[in-house]
Order: sequence, then structure tokens, then C-alpha cells
Amino acid sequence: MRKTIFFALLIFALPCGVNAQSDDFNAVKSTDIYFSILRELSLYYVDSVQIGKLVDASIHAMLEQLDPYTEYVPEEDSDAFDFVITGRYGGIGAIIRKIEGGIQITDPYQGYPADKAGLVAGDCILEIDGQPLHAIDVQTASNRLKGVAGSTLALKVRKLKTGDTLDLRLAREHIRISDVHYHCLLQDSIGYICLNSFTKDGSRDFIKTFQALKKTGKMRSLILDLRSNGGGSLDEAVNVVGAFVPRGTVVVEARGRLKDFEAKYVTRENPLDTAIPITVLVNNMSASSSEIVAGALQDLDRAVIVGTRTFGKGLVQSVRDLGYNAKLKITTAKYYTPSGRCVQIVDYSHRREDGSVGTIPDSLIQAFKTRNGRTVYDGGGITPDVAAELPGYHKISYSVAARDLLRAYALTYFVAHDAIAPPETFRLADAEYDDFVQYLIDKDFNEQPDDFAQFKPELKKLLEEEICTLYYYKQGRLRNELPRDEQVNKAIDVLSDQTAYRKILAN
Repeated sequence: MRKTIFFALLIFALPCGVNAQSDDFNAVKSTDIYFSILRELSLYYVDSVQIGKLVDASIHAMLEQLDPYTEYVPEEDSDAFDFVITGRYGGIGAIIRKIEGGIQITDPYQGYPADKAGLVAGDCILEIDGQPLHAIDVQTASNRLKGVAGSTLALKVRKLKTGDTLDLRLAREHIRISDVHYHCLLQDSIGYICLNSFTKDGSRDFIKTFQALKKTGKMRSLILDLRSNGGGSLDEAVNVVGAFVPRGTVVVEARGRLKDFEAKYVTRENPLDTAIPITVLVNNMSASSSEIVAGALQDLDRAVIVGTRTFGKGLVQSVRDLGYNAKLKITTAKYYTPSGRCVQIVDYSHRREDGSVGTIPDSLIQAFKTRNGRTVYDGGGITPDVAAELPGYHKISYSVAARDLLRAYALTYFVAHDAIAPPETFRLADAEYDDFVQYLIDKDFNEQPDDFAQFKPELKKLLEEEICTLYYYKQGRLRNELPRDEQVNKAIDVLSDQTAYRKILAN
């Protein structure tokens, strides 16, 4: 019953005014009925009732009527929620999955306990502190691996390459995954930074990386890769923009129903570089804080945006403490880029009779002007200045990936080869690809041999990327992919022609 306190508090937080009295009455009436139902169920229902579960279910059902970003976080989910916000947890530093007989490590994080203990992708954890794992799910196993930094745990592990069973003792550490997924110099003068998310202090990761690239003395321009970056902290996004625009520049404005949630976010620190040419890579999975960064740099005519239209999430969430270690992540405002546009594409406030939602209609889309007078539009994400599509994959590639056959074969390759070439140059020989095809046929894969020949380039590319992750961690995939990434090459083309670059940003 303690969680229902949340509902009682609602009646004291309702808006006041001429039109608020009926809302007040309806809220009090609905809350009173709700508590009455809980009381009646608790006293008279034929079977015993777990009121807490009913309340949780009703909370989730209630929030589903709003938007997908407003969510209830019960106490038992608070650690996972904190990790999403901060990027930090206490553990051994590895991504795991459930397999028959135990829990398999799929990706160890470089430099953390699992990696330092010599655990590699494909190793299977059989026991944690003497408790077998064959009958538990991956979430339970994950919870057992996590704990207070400095605490120890005993693992029984079956090694992939030798088949030996080892007993290991590891000390948990504070695990923090850097927001900078990878960085390098392309063509000796173009800085490249892949920013994976916007967690707490993520802008520090970005700033340190940019300064390191600049310190080489070679960087003349920058590619900021925000593709598939789902967002995160609005403050961190503002700090990233602040690296390239004058101090005190308005980056984004939040506007909500309550004045308490309205604010203008301005850059607070002196910039690192206000002149370096920049391209920002985006795609349809670049959302929220990624769209703030791309939209602000576009509106301020500070960067050329390259790729495909972004996701279109212009909603701002705040985290409210409900007591009892429970939280409510609630949408409190919409954000607006410096030109005044909101990129939100889905209209959750006006649902159809069947409860479904629609996108912002074309009749309501407005034009806005960038600092230099270029025309940009609201109502549908950030539209790139330079369109660059990636080729799609064919059905056979999706089928191979869905059955996890890319990773399965990559593990057999990993066992058979002690080392490979650097990811940038690693390519499978034709005979090795033929061996992969035979592996698929042996797994009763339904496609015909001609299909494997026809789609060889993309299947071979996907397999090479998968293999590189096993030898060079998660960044190995990106390092293998970059030299033949058409969107990256388009960004390089834009930066290589400074006359065309400046023309794009001019009115």
C-alpha cells in the first residue's frame, strides 16, 4: 500500500485557476474511487491479493497513456536506471548472454576486471560464488556479477579456446563506459570522434579527446559522429556545443506547462575552437541530446550536418523522487533549438479514438531561419544539410544475423587464429569466406549457394566486423567499418572542399 502514497500526493499538485476547479474535483473523485477499489479487493476478493503488484501494474498502465519516455522506476530497477543516467556501476566489466549450461561473455570491456583476468568473448561462466548458473536467466546473473566496488567474487569459467575449467577470483571495480566510443585521425588531418551517448560527465570525455587530437598538431577539421546516439543528459549536450561556440551562446530552450521547467541553456565555458570546420554525422536513430547538438550547430551555422533525418524526439524529461527509492521519469517540457524550432515528430497530446498517435501534419510544419538566414524546419527531427544514405542489407544478411550465425562462426575463427591484422586492413580471404558459407550450409541454413555468391560483399563485410570485435573489443568493429563507410566518406568530401563547405553554411 505504501506505493499508493504517490496518488494521494497528486491532488496537492494540481494547477490552480479558473479552469482548474473541475480538474481538482475529478482528480479527487478518481483518486477516492481508486483507493476504494484497492480496499475492496484487499478485503473481499476471493483469493489473496498482492496490492503492491496491482498498484505497479496500474501505474504502468496509466503512464502508457502519455508518452513512452514518462516511466515509473521502482526500487528494484533503480540501479539499472542509474547506469543509464551515469554510465557507472560496480562490476566486472563485461556484456553477457544466456547460453545452455551457463552465461557467456560476449564483450569484455578493455582494462576492467574481466579483461584483466584474461576472460575473452566466448568464455562461459558456470558458477558465481559457488552457485551454478545453468538454470538462471541473464538478468539474475548480471545482478550477481554487480556489487560494491572492491568486493570480490569467485567464478568458475570454461575457457572457449582450450575447454579448460578455471576457478578465478575477481575484485569488482567502478565500471564507467566512456561516451567516446572511438577517435582517430582520418587522412592524417581530419579528426574523427564517435560519441556514443550523453551520460554524466560525457562532455569531459569529448573535450579531452578533442584536445588530444588537437595536440597532435595535425587536425585541420573534425567529424563528430552522432549516428545511433540515443541521447542522454541535456547539460552534457550543451557542453559539447559549447566547445565550438562563444561563451554565453543559447544552445537550447526548454518550454513546459509550468514555469519551473522552462529554461534557456547557454554555454558556460570558454570554447576550445570556434573556427575549425565541422561535419556532424546523424541518422534516424540519432535522438534527443544528439538532436540538440546537431540542431544547435546547424542553427548557429557552425557545422554541416551529413547523413539522414534524425529520430525526432524533442521532449525533455526530469527525474522526480517518489520516496522509498522509487522514481518517476516524467516529460516536463519540449526543447527548442536556437532558431526556435522543436524537432518533436510524434504528437502524443492528441491521440486518435483508438489511442494511437500520429506525426506532426505538414500543414503545421513551420520554417525557421539559421543565424546566416538559411531555412530550416520543425516537426520532424533534424534534416541534414548534405544527404547521405547507407545501402540497406538484404534479407539473407538479416537472417544470418537473426540466427546469431555471424557471432557463432566468428567464435570458431577466433579459436583457430591467435591474431589477425589491424581492423583497418583486416579482410577475409576468398577461401575463408567459402568456409563460412559451408558452415552456414551445415547449420541447415535455407538459402541457396547462389545467394551466398550474390550477396558475398555485404555478408563478408558483416563477418569481418564481427571477427574484429573479438580481437580488438567493440571499437574493432568501427575501425574495420570506417574505411568503407559511405557516410563518413561523404563527410570527408565536404570537409575536403572548403569553398563548398562555406557555401553550404552561407545564406
